Amino acid sequence: MKWFIASDIHGSAYYCEKLLENFKKEKADRILLLGDILYHGPRNDLPKDYAPKKVIEMLNPLKDTILAVRGNCEAEVDQMVLSFPVLADYALIPTDKNLIFVTHGHNWNNANLPAIKPGDILLHGHTHIPVCEEFPTHIYINPGSVSIPKENSPHSYMIFEDNTFLWKDLEGETYKTYTIK
Repeated sequence: MKWFIASDIHGSAYYCEKLLENFKKEKADRILLLGDILYHGPRNDLPKDYAPKKVIEMLNPLKDTILAVRGNCEAEVDQMVLSFPVLADYALIPTDKNLIFVTHGHNWNNANLPAIKPGDILLHGHTHIPVCEEFPTHIYINPGSVSIPKENSPHSYMIFEDNTFLWKDLEGETYKTYTIK
């Protein structure tokens, strides 16, 4: 299965459209959204073309394709307008070699690890910074943000297929790769 992974759209219709264009180009099977889908939150500036209602209109037709976890900007009202579940704190994706613990990152993160084993992957967004770091206890992976990247990182998403993660900018260029050992 080919996963298209993105985080922190924050209600940007412009970047949601770019994200979905790349999803189609990548011919991925599923979209995995790591939270903060509709709102920008009080710590972020408004992203380009902030229009949560347009984001809803773009994502709802893909309801059978999207797996999402709740970010710190999601609320129960979001579930009333989105046609796919968005209130789960985490999801688990088994691979051939280990487990991927998927979350937003505001609760479960490197400072507060979930129940994972060495070699398992903690995959989250929230920081808006793309990361791939191996620890003795786990592997930490972050796709960065599609709409509000930080620390001079690109607007980005990831592909996960055949035990390999690819970090890509919105032009579809790969700028980082990690293969599960």
